[in-house]
Amino acid sequence: MENLLADRLNLANLPTPIYQINYKKKNFLIKRDDFTGIELSGNKARKIDFLIYDAMKQNADIVFTSGGLQSNHARATAYAAAMCGLKSRLYLWGAPAKNPDGNLFMNSFLGAEIKYINKAKFLENFLLMNKEKMIYEKRRKKKVYVIPEGGSSPLGILGYVNFMYELSAQYGINNLNGILAASGSGGTAAGMLIGAALLDAEITVYAVNVLYSKDVLYEKIEAIVSATVSSYSLKCGDPLKRLKIIDGYSEEGYKKIDTVKVKLIRDFAAETGIVLDPVYTGKAFNAYYKALKCDPGVLFVHTGGFFGVFDKRKEYLNCN
Repeated sequence: MENLLADRLNLANLPTPIYQINYKKKNFLIKRDDFTGIELSGNKARKIDFLIYDAMKQNADIVFTSGGLQSNHARATAYAAAMCGLKSRLYLWGAPAKNPDGNLFMNSFLGAEIKYINKAKFLENFLLMNKEKMIYEKRRKKKVYVIPEGGSSPLGILGYVNFMYELSAQYGINNLNGILAASGSGGTAAGMLIGAALLDAEITVYAVNVLYSKDVLYEKIEAIVSATVSSYSLKCGDPLKRLKIIDGYSEEGYKKIDTVKVKLIRDFAAETGIVLDPVYTGKAFNAYYKALKCDPGVLFVHTGGFFGVFDKRKEYLNCN
């Protein structure tokens, strides 16, 4: 495993710090994965370290990936590609904006190619990207490297297998009962599960689903875990026994956030100086605060998403 985890770019600033937080008379730990670097790319930087490294090994000219309009992963991929001399093409769920904001602005600023797609196409985005890969390579004579949504592939999730080894050395993984993070495409949770299993740690991985239903997310995590174990012939028992999905904290949908959550995010920022985004970490913290009561034995992982705040500036400033 050590050899597998060494094959990466090391763009991410690691290890990320762990802070003791006091909020509403509750004391708990936060691991600041929003500090990984690559222009505030959060958890995505860990996966991209492996994926862009592989793209360069394969002599790619351009990388394709997908996400929502405010996808942290898409923007992080565009930045990492630019840092390594590659171009990027992003397949984003939504419509063009006259005045792009947040991550969408950063993508445009970088000069990434953007193709806007509807929800139906987004749900089949990996097939779409691979189909267009063949057309692109034939017409433009450029080699394309396709990165799945969220970087959630057996190679990409090694970033969060490595995270668990980092956490074990930094804090002692057996000193924790659990770890909680937002979950979109499922890769972060899958990597944590495999890492915990390889370390033989009896720790619960809490995944807060923000995009897909509980059942669909479980299937995605299960598929990624199975593919990774098979791809690398890992001996780690049943990683999925450690998984618990906390459902019901993104009822308003992936791209929206209700006033109750916005108020919690604003209050948390005012008291701690830590900014949570409206799509991922804000919803995950809402679950951590309400469902787990900020359990001091469960580490909260801030997976980033800072630029997504700007797209929701009206909601953040006008909630009372």
